[in-house]
Amino acid sequence: MSNLTQNKKKILLLLTAGAALALNRCPGRYFKILGKLKGGWRDIDDQKIKEEIRELYHSKLVSIKNNNDGTFSLILTEKGKQKVLRYDMEKMRIKFMRWDGKWRIVLFDIPERQKPARDALRSKLKKLGFFEFQKSIFIHPFDCIDEIYFLVEFFQIKPYVRYGIIEKIDNELHLKKHFTNLIKQNS
Repeated sequence: MSNLTQNKKKILLLLTAGAALALNRCPGRYFKILGKLKGGWRDIDDQKIKEEIRELYHSKLVSIKNNNDGTFSLILTEKGKQKVLRYDMEKMRIKFMRWDGKWRIVLFDIPERQKPARDALRSKLKKLGFFEFQKSIFIHPFDCIDEIYFLVEFFQIKPYVRYGIIEKIDNELHLKKHFTNLIKQNS
């Protein structure tokens, strides 16, 4: 999404959030989605919005549907959805908060035919600060289930990835030291 202006990125993200709200039946999730949108429209330059939408349409990231009442609807295309997902993945971070004493563990056994997805997942887990316990086992101290589900869906590897929460692990002192150093680096 690097070739898109900030306004175009916001328009695509707002369209995605609208779709998420429409498809979601959990009231608690509504507020989480809306919280992430906070101020999204406020910073968009009204003078440029029509031009930006026209450019998004010409780049086939959105389609336009004319409504019977003279208004129109913007619809995110598949190409647009992929752009948004890539953008979301680039800015994805796991929040460092007060530790609850539990370890989040991601295990995977992804077939060789999906090696690019396996390598991409491994790389992204490292960028997110996970500790590589073994080649296909990663550990993190903070809640990250939403991020893991997003990655699994994005790389289309759901059958091969497992997520769990454990309370004890035998090398806990080493892990605590690792994450204490990581937290200090990110402060």
